[in-house]
Amino acid sequence: MFSRAVRPAANLAVRQAVAAPSRNMATLREIEGRLKSIKNIEKITKTMKTVASTKLQRAQRTMDAAKAYGQASESLYKNAEAVAPAEGKTLYIIASSDKGLCGGTHSQLTKTLRRSLAASENASEAEIAVIGDKCKAQISRFTPENIVLSFNGVGQNTPTFLDAAVIADQIMQLGHSYDKINVVYNRFASAISCEPDVINAFSTEALTSSPGFSQFEIEDEVLDNLKEFSLANAIYWALAEGHACEISARRTAMENASKNAGDMINRFGLLYNRTRQAVITNELVDIITGASALN
Repeated sequence: MFSRAVRPAANLAVRQAVAAPSRNMATLREIEGRLKSIKNIEKITKTMKTVASTKLQRAQRTMDAAKAYGQASESLYKNAEAVAPAEGKTLYIIASSDKGLCGGTHSQLTKTLRRSLAASENASEAEIAVIGDKCKAQISRFTPENIVLSFNGVGQNTPTFLDAAVIADQIMQLGHSYDKINVVYNRFASAISCEPDVINAFSTEALTSSPGFSQFEIEDEVLDNLKEFSLANAIYWALAEGHACEISARRTAMENASKNAGDMINRFGLLYNRTRQAVITNELVDIITGASALN
């Protein structure tokens, strides 16, 4: 039997021995919950990487077809030696999309636009047409008054020429006369990198005043249709190549996310095993200590 002086100390030791495993078990449950969450995230990122890899081949085929359309229109202006004016009213068309989880694909388009506006003397008169909600949200933070048109829902699937034709028609319906139209998009450099670039869509005045325009037999009423068709070709080219860049960047981002999740699973697994071993050791120490005290 314990004396009255020893009983409070013994009761305190028992309470501490009971409380310590409870705190450790709570920590184990937290680590186990984190492990399950990270494993679920790893499954999602691996699935998204597989889906992106499957879509990338189709996106590249569409990009090659669209590039042929765009380069055909570009060769016309190149043979005519058309040159865009250095200054004047400019329309910037930003070819992004509504989806994220693709690295800095959208932000680098915004940075390119910001640099172009900073280098222009008529930045306040420039107008912006944004394709996609991602770049629209970014551009709205620093120059919302320059946005005249915005489109969403484009690029959820593989872009088509119909999408580009509708966008070009909406731009033509604005009724504004632009000296320059610059289509800002992501150029597909390789399967692991893309770079922002600009496609120049020349105005009718730039074509008719070019030195080599006389070698083409184009009627006046055809010029406006040619301008809209060339603009639709440029937009289609930009959307298709930007879509391929987005899919490629998403695949790379999901691959990196899966690797990071695997590293975290290994670290938390090691922490879980160490913590569980510490709990078992503490319980054994408490049992041995209690048995020794009874003896």
